[in-house]
Amino acid sequence: MRLFNDLRFDQLRGDLFGGLTAAVVALPLALAFGVASGAGAMAGLYGAVAVGLFAALFGGTPAQISGPTGPMTVVFAAVVTLHADNMAEAFTIVSLGGVLQMLFGAARLGRYIKYTPASVVSGFMTGIGVIIILLQIAPLVGVPSESAPLAAVAALIELPGRAVVDAAAVGAIALAIVIGWPRPLRRWVPPPLAALAIGTLAAVFVFPDAARIGAIPQALPGLIAPSAPLADLPEIVAAALTLALLGSIDSLLTSLVADSITRTRHDSDRELIGQGLGNAVAGLFGGLPGAGATMRTVVNIRAGGVSGVSGIVHAVVLIAVAAGLGPLAAQIPLAALAGILLKVGWDIIDWGFLKRLHRAPREKAAVMLLTFALTVGVDLITAVAVGLIAAGFASARQRETEELARIRHADADGGDLSDDERAVLAGAPRPIRVTSLAGSFSFASAREMQRRADTSADALVLDLTGIGYADMSAALALEEIIAAAHARDQAVFVAVRDDTAAALDRLRVLDGLPLGRRFDDRLAALRAAASV
Repeated sequence: MRLFNDLRFDQLRGDLFGGLTAAVVALPLALAFGVASGAGAMAGLYGAVAVGLFAALFGGTPAQISGPTGPMTVVFAAVVTLHADNMAEAFTIVSLGGVLQMLFGAARLGRYIKYTPASVVSGFMTGIGVIIILLQIAPLVGVPSESAPLAAVAALIELPGRAVVDAAAVGAIALAIVIGWPRPLRRWVPPPLAALAIGTLAAVFVFPDAARIGAIPQALPGLIAPSAPLADLPEIVAAALTLALLGSIDSLLTSLVADSITRTRHDSDRELIGQGLGNAVAGLFGGLPGAGATMRTVVNIRAGGVSGVSGIVHAVVLIAVAAGLGPLAAQIPLAALAGILLKVGWDIIDWGFLKRLHRAPREKAAVMLLTFALTVGVDLITAVAVGLIAAGFASARQRETEELARIRHADADGGDLSDDERAVLAGAPRPIRVTSLAGSFSFASAREMQRRADTSADALVLDLTGIGYADMSAALALEEIIAAAHARDQAVFVAVRDDTAAALDRLRVLDGLPLGRRFDDRLAALRAAASV
């Protein structure tokens, strides 16, 4: 594994322009995410610098731009709410989440995180998008936001009477800009930056009653000593694990997007190490947790960014901004940030899956809706855990149907047999049942396979020559089929290939067969069954 990301200098001009453009897009989003998290605008900027720099240096996706994202901000906002009286604990969770990500990468778990079912990913991404929208409706009209999405829904009825006209006007302007900014201008001024600048000017000169971010220390961040009281350790580890899993999934999904645009292949494990290192550092300096950011990554690639140099440029620009942004950022209206985040939340919703929801298999649709409901109504870790379990059951049911469809039964009256095999069955002095298995078999079909194998024939021939893979549950089901047949005084003969036999022998599945009952092909097993 190489130490550094793909740092190339043969296309420096494209990387410089790509990194600069990505920084322009990242600035308003970082500030908005910082405010939305409850940790402050500059926390978002510090997180963008730390995660963006270290992921660019040590990650595994060359053109990826990393920083605070909507999903990570939603989770961290819940952490801030629980640890508001001790922010050192909140940022310790960020650092610990980063360490866990690094461990995921070192253990080469990146490939497995990508296997999270699309229905689960769609459910929690859509849920996160809805949460962002619900929590930003109140700030859009100048009302402080509730800390939970369901509380925000309950408070909607009171908004008309509490709305601040100036804030609502600024919010409407910002929202209109991020939605309708002319396409020709987007190449030069991204919509979020335009909304931030115009919204701020409108608040300063036309709508003075719109609430602002307020005074921000004009200094680089200081080191925050980790704090993890023993009594709170289980809760801290659980929250860190949530951030680590979500950040890993979020980053690797963005890596896949970058791959599809650049026609390259990222290194999942290196990417997790780079992202984890960035989050570990972000927590030490009071920054928000981050991940690979799809929009910023696409902007970087489209502007010419091809290597990790573009991510480094993006971080350096933000460092310069952080060193002198305080007085300017203090004037940014909260309503403008809310307008920007409303569009972010809308874009996070998986509209592609929702449009196909009525055509999707019922199990997949149910998993998506269940994950979505739990994300909004409970919390993300519960949603993902229950979603993965539900998706596992749905996949098992689908596999059962597919695997059982490959079971074939035959006797003297018919079946998928050769002429020689039919002749053997026809001349046999007693009824013989042939059960043929093909493809792979798993726990999903093991029990039903056992039930279907029951027969009243005097002899049973199990044809396993077509099996490509049998997991332990299926292997044990074969053992039970043999044992049940013997209990019925039914002679059992098995046809099995050497490679499959070796796997079954390791589990001692075929130990119950009498000597001379195991053969290399089905015809030989049939002849033996007919002669006994």
